[in-house]
Formats: sequence, structure tokens, C-alpha cells
Amino acid sequence: MMKCFEVHKKFSANCKKEECKYWIDHNKSMNCTIIASQDGPMTLQEIGNIFGVTRMRICQLEKRILKKLKSTVIRE
Repeated sequence: MMKCFEVHKKFSANCKKEECKYWIDHNKSMNCTIIASQDGPMTLQEIGNIFGVTRMRICQLEKRILKKLKSTVIRE
């Protein structure tokens, strides 16, 4: 059974399920964060454009996430 993002990618169809936790308002990625992540690395500016925030805000979030990941890995 195919996952929904696989179906969207196969048929080049945008996702319309705004209630999905993976949905983003980004037509280039068929409105799917999973497809966006599979399309390869993006600059902080490109990510900021998708979510309507600055690249600096994305940088701040990235640092916070990496800090949390490091503390989780070290604890285990």
C-alpha cells in the first residue's frame, strides 16, 4: 500500500488535506513536508520563504533543535 505522499509524487498532484500534520502551503513540494525533504537540501532562506519567516529565525530554530538532539543522544 502506497503512502499518501508517494501517491502525490507519482501523480504530481498537490495534497489538499490541510489538516495533515505534514501539510505546508508550498506548491513546489506538492504541499507536503516529506516531499520537500526528499527534494534535497534547501537554504535557510528557501525554508524561511516556505514558512513565511526570515532565514535568521530558521537558523535560530535549527540551533535549538540541534541542541535538543545532542542532549537527547548524550543522555542515552
